[in-house]
Amino acid sequence: MPQPTTSTRRTGGVVPVLAFAGIVVAVMQTLLVPVIKDLPELLDTSPSNATWVMTATLLAGAVSTPIMGRLGDLAGKRRMLITSLAIMVVGSLICGFTDQLLVMIAGRVLQGFAMGAIPLGIGLMRDMLPAEKLGSAMALMSSSIGVGGGLALPVAALVAQHADWHALFFGAAGLGVLSIVLTLAVVPESPLRARGSFDVAGALGLTLGLVLLLLPITKGSDWGWGSGTTLGLFGAAIVVFLAWGFMELRLKAPLVDLRTTARREVLLTNLASIMVGVAFYAISLVLPQLLQLPSATGYGLGQSMVVAGLCVAPLGLTMMFTAPVYARLSARFGPKVTLILGMLIIAIGYGAGLGLMSAAWQTVVISVVIGAGIGLAYSSLPALIIGAVDPSETGAANGLNTLMRSIGTSVSSAVIGMVLANTATHAGGVAIPTMHGFRLSFLIATGAVVVGVLLALFLPGRRKPVVQLRASSEEDAVLARTEETLAAFRGRVLGAEGAPVARARVTLIDRRGRQAGAALTDAEGRYALSVPAQGPYVLAAKAPGHAPRAAAATHHGEDRTVQLDLALEAASASEEAARG
Repeated sequence: MPQPTTSTRRTGGVVPVLAFAGIVVAVMQTLLVPVIKDLPELLDTSPSNATWVMTATLLAGAVSTPIMGRLGDLAGKRRMLITSLAIMVVGSLICGFTDQLLVMIAGRVLQGFAMGAIPLGIGLMRDMLPAEKLGSAMALMSSSIGVGGGLALPVAALVAQHADWHALFFGAAGLGVLSIVLTLAVVPESPLRARGSFDVAGALGLTLGLVLLLLPITKGSDWGWGSGTTLGLFGAAIVVFLAWGFMELRLKAPLVDLRTTARREVLLTNLASIMVGVAFYAISLVLPQLLQLPSATGYGLGQSMVVAGLCVAPLGLTMMFTAPVYARLSARFGPKVTLILGMLIIAIGYGAGLGLMSAAWQTVVISVVIGAGIGLAYSSLPALIIGAVDPSETGAANGLNTLMRSIGTSVSSAVIGMVLANTATHAGGVAIPTMHGFRLSFLIATGAVVVGVLLALFLPGRRKPVVQLRASSEEDAVLARTEETLAAFRGRVLGAEGAPVARARVTLIDRRGRQAGAALTDAEGRYALSVPAQGPYVLAAKAPGHAPRAAAATHHGEDRTVQLDLALEAASASEEAARG
């Protein structure tokens, strides 16, 4: 059934504002990386407990992304984006006023809710932007995690080195407030809504399962990997996830549509996302510690906190510059190829990193190479997901994909933290990470992306649309009589008071954001368009003197014709002046 129409007006500042929200999320996520080695002392706790200050945020982000994505589809993506950022601000303020471990973890959990901004932002872009701008915009939004992380590292290091480390949280709160204000001022709400209700039981089950899975990963080395507690929690996680999956399959409006998730392109993309998430966070944990260790250890590079942040900053900056490169590569070869290329570059970077750890400039090279690979890989993921789901499910589907990335970063945080802790040497009661631990961490990241490449190889190849009816030009291709055309989509374009709009251009956009066909309406405002394959599409109509409109609809195959009328509003004087 056709979805509500959505206007493509007022989108000039949407992309930079939504990308800024993604950068704010990344700042929150990597905020404590410069002081990670000092957290046990700062919070008066053990290194394994201090790990939860990082892992709690990643875990909360993993849980909140599908929840906020589903709520965005149901109640409004802009509304949930602002809610996510507001919760992050509250969490930042809590952390800014405490030195207690449990209170700090609670605040960091609230900060993690900001991760929902990524799928919500991608969903808003899908609903509002024209097809020609969507690919590069989604790439920028998806890679904003790395951009913000790279930019935040040197700034956070400078603050932590010259001020009280709590100032980091107050800065994050300020950025969150600024992002909320900009979103309210610039980003319009999308009118697209999914049907159904929110799955509370599904959200609770997912939360419980993830906690049961990550807790033994983090604490297994302390409890013993063969202990009853560790094995019991792993077993409980399996039971909870099985029960959760059975429940989700029986619901009409589940938190996660497992049937959609089981589609080959969705499943393989999500599994590859986990591997990219593992690779992304490993370098953020390893390089700052290697750079700051004293040279007296024989392998530490003896750099200040600020210099360490500057050496890792190219990781995010390179991701930012690969967004437009991705748009060109994807337009020519498709997102599958760019995903595989990105993961191969990541593997090369980590492989080279095994032998390039003896000078600060070498860590910069590693950061640049891995950043380029992660930028390409992250930018490919939303296009692959959007190309496989209905437009009304965009928020939830990208939320699930971001969940997979968050699971990857959460597992990476727990596993790399455990590896570094178990391979550390102790001097004067202080645990010092070893070069063996750093190299082992890089090997884990390399293995993860190799698995990701193997998964991506089985993704469906790029489909070349075969369109039976396509406009040859905007001026001359006037639609012939609709009755003579066998069309998958047909209808009328209507203006004020239902009057037909002649020579309106109707563009068919496929689920990958590419034009799949176009036509001009006849004197009665009628159009007809065929489709290359069944699935979700967006039909966009524009005509002189009218504001453009778009509508989402799904074609179910079986030689059916979907009837869809598009209503255009008269353009305001300012809009006409802007176009003219």
